[in-house]
Amino acid sequence: MGKIFYGSLLCFALFEVLNVYFIMPMPGISQEINSLDFAYFLYTWRWIFRAVFLVLIVLGFRHAFRSSAWVPVISLLAVLALVYVINFNMAAERMFLQPGLLKMKSVDQNSVGKEKLVIGISLDGEARAYPIQFIGYHHQVRDSIAGKPVMVTYCTVCRTGRVFEPLVEGKPETFRLVGMDHYNAMFEDRSTGSWWRQVTGEAVTGKLKGKRLPEYPSMQTTLEKWIALHPNTLVMQADPAFQASYDTLGTYEKGKLTGRLTRRDTASWQGKSWVIGVETGFASKAFDWNRLQKEKLIHDEVGDKPVLVALAEDNASFIVLERIKREQVFRIENDTLISDFGRYSFSGRAIDSGWQDLNRLKGYQEYWHSWRSFHPATKR
Repeated sequence: MGKIFYGSLLCFALFEVLNVYFIMPMPGISQEINSLDFAYFLYTWRWIFRAVFLVLIVLGFRHAFRSSAWVPVISLLAVLALVYVINFNMAAERMFLQPGLLKMKSVDQNSVGKEKLVIGISLDGEARAYPIQFIGYHHQVRDSIAGKPVMVTYCTVCRTGRVFEPLVEGKPETFRLVGMDHYNAMFEDRSTGSWWRQVTGEAVTGKLKGKRLPEYPSMQTTLEKWIALHPNTLVMQADPAFQASYDTLGTYEKGKLTGRLTRRDTASWQGKSWVIGVETGFASKAFDWNRLQKEKLIHDEVGDKPVLVALAEDNASFIVLERIKREQVFRIENDTLISDFGRYSFSGRAIDSGWQDLNRLKGYQEYWHSWRSFHPATKR
């Protein structure tokens, strides 16, 4: 019975470690292997595993205590301390909290620096901007625009900002941060406990596997550029309760952090190099950020669509547009896009009458390791 006590205690500790190892960026290969279904199995049945181990520990404790009073007590306390740290200090939802009160201010009341990067969305004449420094910590922020709910998400380890409509099969849903897989944040829905990938909005395991959240078009720019495009925008303000956490990401958007997960590789096509990933239908292509900074405009094709990737004068705001024809070539002056087919604002809106607006395509700035992981057939 003494062996049962120590064996069960060891298995209990190992189970708790494994329960977070595969869904957190732990040392080793926890994020490199395809272990998602196994991790979900462990997590789904965690209370059953815990109950079995605890029953065996209780049954064997008396016999272990008879042979040595202090060894089993210290062993039990050590394991319980480990369980507490894993479940209360290392749990993703406890490390990264949502804002207690979301404050959105108009431009004249805004206190966020205009040089800060934001994820911006616009719908039916309304516009809202969410600083990456804030949503990078929270991972998700719930809001509404034009009467519709939105879920603004960001994963700093992948450098991915996405905005979704939190509807599952047409019904409103709430999500909590549960961990990550292949270095991308995952959310768990309250109704079914399925896990959803932040970068795609897809349920990757659980009852709803294969379902996707509707995505809102979004744009990453400096706040100054976003205000120029949308003067009536509202801007998310800092929640004072999380100021210390925001401060740790103060230089993240500039690529100046040095941590393993959130640094920037300044050379091209390294794991932590920045790229602009573009999707058109089933086709995808990654564009080197370093090249874009040098050339400002890149003319190319993604699938069967002629595209233009443009960088603003601030050297941070970008946009991906569909050119009207393959032979349409642009130059850029004061963030105005100029071609023989007419002039356009940086957002692709036609300035000259008689010309159609340019379609905005899905384009995201993210780490190269992220884009290639979730777009394995991508070209570059």
